[in-house]
Amino acid sequence: ILISVIMTSCNNNKCDKNECAAASDMVAVTQPDVPEGIVKAIECYINGGRHASSELAKPGFAETATMSWYENGRLQSVPIQTLFDGFDSWKPTEASYEIVNCEVAEDVAMVAIDSQFGEAKYTDMFTLVKDGNDWKIVSKVYHTK
Repeated sequence: ILISVIMTSCNNNKCDKNECAAASDMVAVTQPDVPEGIVKAIECYINGGRHASSELAKPGFAETATMSWYENGRLQSVPIQTLFDGFDSWKPTEASYEIVNCEVAEDVAMVAIDSQFGEAKYTDMFTLVKDGNDWKIVSKVYHTK
């Protein structure tokens, strides 16, 4: 399944903390089977990087979320706060992504995206769980391209 997401970037500094909550205004999803709440959670992640703001990213993640990757011959796994600290140390940058796979089973989902922050390109994979009416990212794994 290839699911395309077309992003518009916010080119001014007037985006607020509620931007990820209004993800449906910023995204055109070509396949209707991706739940809007999943797109909103991913938007929080992308907007956190785009605006160098952990406050924009946090609503998309569970408090106990983790981030993992492979580096220097070792598996790295850390609390998601490490990602938030990284975002807060960045400068705002252009960001984009495309959802390349989305599998949903009732209240859990696995989503793969290709993302770009500035010149850096990644394959990100997320595990999400539905929490009430919201979807939350509980784990993020990534590969730097």
